Amino acid sequence: MNRAKKDVLQGTLDMLILRVLVRGAMHGYGIGQRIEQVSGEALRVEEGSLYPALHRMEQERWIRSRWGVSENNRRARFYELMPRGKRQLEIEDENWNRLTAAVRQVMRLA
Repeated sequence: MNRAKKDVLQGTLDMLILRVLVRGAMHGYGIGQRIEQVSGEALRVEEGSLYPALHRMEQERWIRSRWGVSENNRRARFYELMPRGKRQLEIEDENWNRLTAAVRQVMRLA
């Protein structure tokens, strides 16, 4: 059975990127691939969403970047989590838990 890949639910991209970067620095393509892999290929992050989000998050000082060499021996920008990003991830996680609890409540009682 083929499952259609779904774009990341609007508003969750920051949380997903920050969660992936908890494991360590990664290049942009690797971040998108990791989200897809961990979600069982149910989520897809398009480059047109990923890179603007990374740029915005860098401006917020949640992450920082540096140039390095990828596993394919190509020059790539690697992103890593900053302390402000760790705090933001906690906020995002709390908000997500509240939202999903509310949706569960509606699904159960509506």
